[in-house]
Amino acid sequence: MDFAALMSKEIAKATPSDGKNTDSDGKPSNKKYLRRAEAEAQREAAYRAEQKALEEKRAAKAAEKRKREEEAAEEAQIREDRRRKLAEETRRRREEAAAEEERQRRKRLGLPELKKEDSASASDDADGKPDEDIPDEELAAKLRELGEPAKLFGEAHRARLKRYRRLTTVTTAGPIPTTLQLVDEKDMKVSVDAIPQEKTGRKYLFRQLASYFTMVLREWEVALAREREKQEDTFASKAAVNAMVSSRANMVPLFRKFESGDLEDDILKPVVEIVQAAQERRYVDANDGYLRLSIGKAAWPIGVTMVGIHERSAREKLHDGERGHVMGDEVTRKYLQSIKRCLTFAQVRWPPEDIRQLMG
Repeated sequence: MDFAALMSKEIAKATPSDGKNTDSDGKPSNKKYLRRAEAEAQREAAYRAEQKALEEKRAAKAAEKRKREEEAAEEAQIREDRRRKLAEETRRRREEAAAEEERQRRKRLGLPELKKEDSASASDDADGKPDEDIPDEELAAKLRELGEPAKLFGEAHRARLKRYRRLTTVTTAGPIPTTLQLVDEKDMKVSVDAIPQEKTGRKYLFRQLASYFTMVLREWEVALAREREKQEDTFASKAAVNAMVSSRANMVPLFRKFESGDLEDDILKPVVEIVQAAQERRYVDANDGYLRLSIGKAAWPIGVTMVGIHERSAREKLHDGERGHVMGDEVTRKYLQSIKRCLTFAQVRWPPEDIRQLMG
């Protein structure tokens, strides 16, 4: 044996094993060569270990991603709930502010307060019968036929049904639109001696009064339009138009009282007396009824009412009639003055046969 062979043998003994020459248990093998099946088995085992490590890594990444998505979805749901609650709170405050503004406006105009509707109770129509519910599909189709949007933003079914009822409510076209069904001119005759107390009779009386004032206002508008066609606009014509427009606007609360049927008897009876006298072309008597309604029969102090430091016992009667007077209410005062203006026009449009019945 030569020196080179001995050195190669010693070097092979000193070189550590790289794991290739190992047996099935992973222990170093003294075999100098491996079979192809063993090498393929080792390669397949290494590949499976590598794939298992990659699969575990991918599963860990997927679990982490799923956790992040769940947390993001939960945060988005929380934000959506907060936004919805804020929107509902804002809408509720807006509705309360609008309701309060409407209540103040109706109080200022002398209109009856709106009744609060219960969510479980249906609204009542003019005859007091509950409205029948309409399915959403049919209600949307009916609203589209009227040229209205099928649903507004944030509108519930009951609000949509109420909007449809309001759109389909028959309103008489005239100077003052009203839901009362107006009567013919031959049926407008009223009588102060037969003021009904039952609901049906009073409603018909309110229809008669609304029909009469509507006729007067309509004739007033036609007369002013005819006068403006004949001549140019002057200060007098503009003043007449302004008087008619203001009278028409001031009589709106009176028509609303006719619709609701809550006109007080202290005002209803004098108004019926005024209308009856005007229909009979007794305008002086109608003016006297207006003066009794507006001024009353109470004693009005003229001149010096107190000459000493002591108040006399009869002096307190001077102001008894002023307490709770109808002219103390601004809305009532305005529509009563509008009735007086209607009388002034009526005596020109329908002059009396007796000239002594002309108001000054």
